[in-house]
Amino acid sequence: MTVHPVTITGEPVLHQRAGAVEHFDDILRTLIADMFETMDEANGVGLAAPQIGVGQRIFVYNMANDDGVPTRGVLVNPTLVGSKVSGADPDEDEESEGCLSVPGESFPLKRADWVKINGFDGDGSPLEFEATGWFARCMQHEFDHLNGTLYVDRLIGRYARRARKAVKEQGWGVPGLTWMPGVDPDPFGH
Repeated sequence: MTVHPVTITGEPVLHQRAGAVEHFDDILRTLIADMFETMDEANGVGLAAPQIGVGQRIFVYNMANDDGVPTRGVLVNPTLVGSKVSGADPDEDEESEGCLSVPGESFPLKRADWVKINGFDGDGSPLEFEATGWFARCMQHEFDHLNGTLYVDRLIGRYARRARKAVKEQGWGVPGLTWMPGVDPDPFGH
């Protein structure tokens, strides 16, 4: 297994729709193992393939939940439907998200409280489950990566302005920037 550098906002693969996985083979299984290794080394709860520069529809996660879903898993070629997102302002204390591709930053964002996921595991076996609460948030966050959307793209009002300012101050928003889990300091201080 190999830890990969994590791409930072501005890298083109993060901002375009990922392609469908067509072959469930040893190459895919190695990629999935590398994604788990990278996520673990980065202290993340999820990681999508575009975040390591691979434009395929795959994400891994490691998050306890109350939905009867295994804590650790992979979704290949997922689809997602969710409940309506409240129009209320997000709660700064309860609804802040972070992202390994926007390292060290976090901003409040409203998400659906419930989602249904369909997809496949690394061997091509079908998966289907429902997710609620923070687990639903994680699923939406990672699924967005497969469609070229970062959580900062969904921010509204002052949070969107703060995110744009942070990206500019960090010198992000251009291709070629990465950070290396296990080598570079943990941007979230874990």
